Amino acid sequence: MLKFLLLVNKQGQTRIAQYYEYISHEERVPFEAEIIRKCLARNETQCSIMEFRNYKVVYRRYASLFFIVGVDALENELGVLEFIHNIVETLDRLFENVCELDIMFNIDRTHMILEEMIMNGCIVETNRTNILQPLQMLDQSS
Repeated sequence: MLKFLLLVNKQGQTRIAQYYEYISHEERVPFEAEIIRKCLARNETQCSIMEFRNYKVVYRRYASLFFIVGVDALENELGVLEFIHNIVETLDRLFENVCELDIMFNIDRTHMILEEMIMNGCIVETNRTNILQPLQMLDQSS
């Protein structure tokens, strides 16, 4: 089960943060800072799976963005890596070669995609056509 998902740029600025279990705002700020610092400090030859507190953290870098996902101990890490790749491919299909600016200027659409894919920390949809269908319907109606 997913516990959190962070989209972070190379400078360590959080672009999107979604939590699927309650963490107070006072705890989130140092939590995010520490986990981002650890992920950014790792080099490309190191494994992209690590343990942090009571989470398994799976991250992947695409261009200037880090996709960081925290999961419980029972989750399959390779499945989470594949899920991160699926998120990027879905965003690529929507924005045609997604970049940080696409996410920042279309943050509502990005959140909609993530909400279509994840519900209460469970991955519920991976089919890109089904994920993008509500956005296409919104575009057609406006």
